[in-house]
Amino acid sequence: MKVRLLSLLVIGIALGCKPDQTPEKYNAAASDPRLFHETATHLTDVIIHDIFKPPVASRIYGYSFLAAYEALVPAYPEYQSLGNKLVKFTPAPRPDTSATYCFPLASIKAFTVVARTLTFSGDMWDAYEKGLFAKYEDMGIPQDVYERSMAYGDTVAKHILAYSAKDHYKEIRGYRYTVTNQPGTWVPTPPAYADACEPMWNTVRTFALDSVTQFRCPAPASYNLAKDSPFMKLAMEVYNMGNNLTEQQKASAFFWDDNPFVTNVVGHAMFANKKMTPVGHWMAIIRTITTDKKADLMQVNEAYTLGALAVYDAFIACWDEKYRSVRIRPETVINNNWDPNWRPYLETPAFPEYVSGHSSISAACGRILIHLFGENVAFTDTTEKKYGHGVKSFTSIEAAYWDASISRMLGGIHYRDGVEEGTRLGEKVGNNVWQRAVTRKNREALAQKN
Repeated sequence: MKVRLLSLLVIGIALGCKPDQTPEKYNAAASDPRLFHETATHLTDVIIHDIFKPPVASRIYGYSFLAAYEALVPAYPEYQSLGNKLVKFTPAPRPDTSATYCFPLASIKAFTVVARTLTFSGDMWDAYEKGLFAKYEDMGIPQDVYERSMAYGDTVAKHILAYSAKDHYKEIRGYRYTVTNQPGTWVPTPPAYADACEPMWNTVRTFALDSVTQFRCPAPASYNLAKDSPFMKLAMEVYNMGNNLTEQQKASAFFWDDNPFVTNVVGHAMFANKKMTPVGHWMAIIRTITTDKKADLMQVNEAYTLGALAVYDAFIACWDEKYRSVRIRPETVINNNWDPNWRPYLETPAFPEYVSGHSSISAACGRILIHLFGENVAFTDTTEKKYGHGVKSFTSIEAAYWDASISRMLGGIHYRDGVEEGTRLGEKVGNNVWQRAVTRKNREALAQKN
């Protein structure tokens, strides 16, 4: 009998059977932030592959991270649900307090369900999830706990998807903007002359803004081609700057390009390169800073969630201004009035100029990170090195988002007031998300720490 039991044990070991771990051990393994970072990066890869426009990408990130946060928060008593803190968002279903869960597993399950649903390339998720969840299985999570945690993550995901279904996104699919050709207003720009991007984006539901005009920008300088007019001075500044860019300025513009679909024209042929959106760039910066800070899983989740919510709201507020002022791009003014051969260093995006979207979302996300980690956080951004954009170091988060903002002017696609007012708008939106989306029950301690 003893020989038989010993033989069965040997066979079990040979087959790679792993005994169930204690909750402390498997939760410790599952709480390693690296798996969550890798999954967030995979979402970025899918978004690049599927070529989502930046505002739409912000929606995907926002709901995906919100799902992950809500599924994880029951494991952290010092944190709280965002239910009833965001616009029309009710609390997610609570877990059974009498049962055992692995909440990090539930969190990543909620994230992948929402991310998969809101993107196109299911095959990319199939391959990734197979390897991802195998890692959790290898942690020795008991089968009943594993299944219960996966089911809870799925339940939270369904709650978030039901919330997303009522944000007016579906109703504005296919809407096209009609160019008015009024003097000083936006028209499509070379080389693609693409239709205006998401002209009804200001009608989608916000996360934390009371209204899209809560932080309305001052009116831009009036279109006036007189030599000494404020508008002409803005246009000439872009023109002269574009003609005299230093190599360092070119590098800065290219570093923050973040154009998800760059058009290339060679002779009569046209092709495109797919790259990261501005949103994806800032999500990667969150990964960098939280890794540098050795943030735990809940802190990482909090940073991604609040950052994504802020970026989403910033796009809505920014897009409201863009399609109200409908201001003409520098490239069009310069080509039509004094230099038909002038081209900006970066490709002009397909939407009105005022205010800068990249400036707005960078400042919004930046303010969240400053609230979480403090004013003087130096970091090195390697986000887009794999796309040939290099590496850049910053002395602070504020320095980074202002660098991103000014880069749009260096790239020849924005006027100075467009980037400056866009940054100010983003700062207000980010601060508003921080004030409304209260994640921690005792924020005073965080403020004192920073």
